[in-house]
Amino acid sequence: MKTILLHNATVVTSEKEAVGSVLVIGDTIEEVIFSDREDYGFRVERIIKLHDGLEVIDLEGKWLMAGGIDAHVHFREPGLTHKADMATESLAAAAGGVTYVMDMPNTNPATTTAQALKEKLELAKGRTTGKIAFHIGATNSNAEDIVRLIQEGDASAGICPYDIAGVKVFMGSSTGNMLVDDNSTLARLFAISGKPVLVHCEDEQTIKENLEKAVEKYGEDIPFREHENIRSRSACIKSSIRALEMAIKHGTRLVLCHISTKEEMEMVRAAKLSNPSIIAETSCNYLWFCNEDYDRLGSRVKCNPSVKTPRDREALRRGLADGLIDTIGSDHAPHLLSEKENKYGKAPSGLPTIQQSLPVLLTIARQEEIPLTRIASVFSEKASELYGLKTGKIAKGYAADLVVFDLNKEFTVRAEDQKGRCGWTPYEGEILNGVIEMVLVDGERVI
Repeated sequence: MKTILLHNATVVTSEKEAVGSVLVIGDTIEEVIFSDREDYGFRVERIIKLHDGLEVIDLEGKWLMAGGIDAHVHFREPGLTHKADMATESLAAAAGGVTYVMDMPNTNPATTTAQALKEKLELAKGRTTGKIAFHIGATNSNAEDIVRLIQEGDASAGICPYDIAGVKVFMGSSTGNMLVDDNSTLARLFAISGKPVLVHCEDEQTIKENLEKAVEKYGEDIPFREHENIRSRSACIKSSIRALEMAIKHGTRLVLCHISTKEEMEMVRAAKLSNPSIIAETSCNYLWFCNEDYDRLGSRVKCNPSVKTPRDREALRRGLADGLIDTIGSDHAPHLLSEKENKYGKAPSGLPTIQQSLPVLLTIARQEEIPLTRIASVFSEKASELYGLKTGKIAKGYAADLVVFDLNKEFTVRAEDQKGRCGWTPYEGEILNGVIEMVLVDGERVI
């Protein structure tokens, strides 16, 4: 069995940042030793003597964290593989230090049945660089089927409850047209126990009215800066109020996805007092970009929900620092540039960004003086707890899914370095901290 000692790295967990060493045997973390222990040198020497064929990798001056868990990706397979597929995007994820992803259901066909979920699982076998799981999607008519799948699985399709990561509910329309707006269906979905319920919150009627006003004013030539007014602050707040109220009523293990406004942050803070199971997720897109970027980037920063003001960005960064933000989901959503270069009405929403998630977080941490322990929490550890995984933590018995980076090195994001199929990123030209130097999945170097 292959044995590796990752030695003298600055090991970062949600509880501690200190120099230490991590022993990996096969695919599992066997031992974690921090140098502040009096017997640190003795224990390292003992490991070296005990393990024949041990590979010692000296990581002095480097940082070591658990590989990221990104529970919010759109890998476009099946049905949309001209944009991306599981092989290309999982490689992009690994290049960004993300070793476990959870794919959203708005593919073609949508992952709303046991059979569609089975087909996705089959497509993934042996093709991904890291690990992958799948959410099942809710519709106005499949709530009871989802409840049965979570409780019993589906023997005819070969699906067990473990095969379902979570339940995605679109309370606002986005790519894939999976809007759920039936009140009784929503109540049934929010009563689900045993799996997280992930919610996209934007009020559909508000968006519709805002779009009609924009078309009346601009015709087909809607400027991209209007995206913030069409997918508006009020659309997010109205829908999130509804979701949070239902989560409080039903005790839902709710993930409020891609939070983009200051108001939603404060609503989550209050709602958690009544239901501590509520999880606040945001994307690096909302921590980095704002409405000032529409004129510069146009469709390249068009995503749902829209990026909003510098005030919102500041509030989200504060939430990252003070622990209100629980997880980071990239909402990685590849589209070809030829598609994005259409006029507003035909340019799809979504940004391919998973390869930048960790460097963006590390850069923000340096800018805002946020401890790296918080980054370890939102990048992997909280998601590990939420989804009950044996990965995402540097601890004995956890999978050896790890990322090594040099925090003191800067790099400029370039299109030609992108591993995803669409070959671009809105972060192109940005200078980021944290060059990723090595990524391990189950103890094997994949980057």
